[in-house]
Amino acid sequence: MRVTVVGAGVVGTMHAWQAVERGHQVVQIEREAEARGASLRNFGQIWVSGRAGGEELEAALRARELWEGIGGRVPGLGFRATGSLTPVRGPLELAVAEAAVARPDAAARGYKLLTPGEARALNPALRGEFTAALYCERDAAVEPRTAQLALREELLKSPDYTFLPGREVREVTGAGTVRDDHGDVHHADAVVLCTGAWLGGLVRELAGPGLPVRRVRLQMMQTDPLGEPLTTSVADADSFRYYPAYASPALDELNARQPQPETAAAHKMQLLMVQRADGGLTIGDTHEYEHPFAFDTVEEPYEHLTAVVESFLGRPLPRVRHRWAGVYAQCTEPGRVVHRQQVHEGVWLVTGPGGRGMTCAPAIAETTANELGW
Repeated sequence: MRVTVVGAGVVGTMHAWQAVERGHQVVQIEREAEARGASLRNFGQIWVSGRAGGEELEAALRARELWEGIGGRVPGLGFRATGSLTPVRGPLELAVAEAAVARPDAAARGYKLLTPGEARALNPALRGEFTAALYCERDAAVEPRTAQLALREELLKSPDYTFLPGREVREVTGAGTVRDDHGDVHHADAVVLCTGAWLGGLVRELAGPGLPVRRVRLQMMQTDPLGEPLTTSVADADSFRYYPAYASPALDELNARQPQPETAAAHKMQLLMVQRADGGLTIGDTHEYEHPFAFDTVEEPYEHLTAVVESFLGRPLPRVRHRWAGVYAQCTEPGRVVHRQQVHEGVWLVTGPGGRGMTCAPAIAETTANELGW
């Protein structure tokens, strides 16, 4: 079988990986020299803890398993089974964490409620004051800036894989056939469009109006090396407000009696923090849904995140060396992991994983391969 994959972000690259692993000939086309979108501008988290129960959690757990297996073959991914800690303060936040631990799927996520002493035994860098911490053993991390490069380096070892950068697919000319902007025509048995947040142009022409996917903008930052290990990923209690796994009467009570600070509420924020291989910290994030998006970054969210991180670490944050904005595509139907649609004979669109794209990409690609009979 011949497979053409359009897009070299994490979703596209995992589709290429699945096809090559199954013995197919693969051409992967990327309009940039290499992926530059949300697949690089994220935390690199394999984030199981906050996923909605059911299909989304199953996809995240399967993807976690696949990431670990691929990471064993491709050390450049930087896969590490870090787990995560969410420190909580006060009875309202504690009650949400207790409700999470009481979920019927808590064991599958590896949830445990830890005392401050137990949390610091896992992550000694957390010297700030907190009441308790929710631990998720199944969370993990990879290096987002280099993961696609490492995966492609491994794919290029196969004679069945070809990477064509700097080409934009402009037209579907027939069943399983696309033309790029160099005028070259690519014939395949299956074409998978993994175009990320690029939802206009050819995608709009093929999918038609009413595509149930929206674009979301975020702001993040990265620091100089911390100078000590941050042995787990770290979140704050605002992540309870954002992730569906934490929905409960206790969360309703938290929202009613302890609303977010003004800046966090205005920018729909949570804290997530992951240490990079060089010791720096990736920290975020905001969520902007209304179009047109701002073209600049604003300082108030960064100031808020800095204050929250410093309160957990009990020390000043290292110098911030990178700030950026990114845009990802997200399904508008709650709980839907990805939008997968046949848009032409032999052509499928796979888009809209939202913030779960880095986490779930291996499982999304595996499902596509299974459904298409690769």
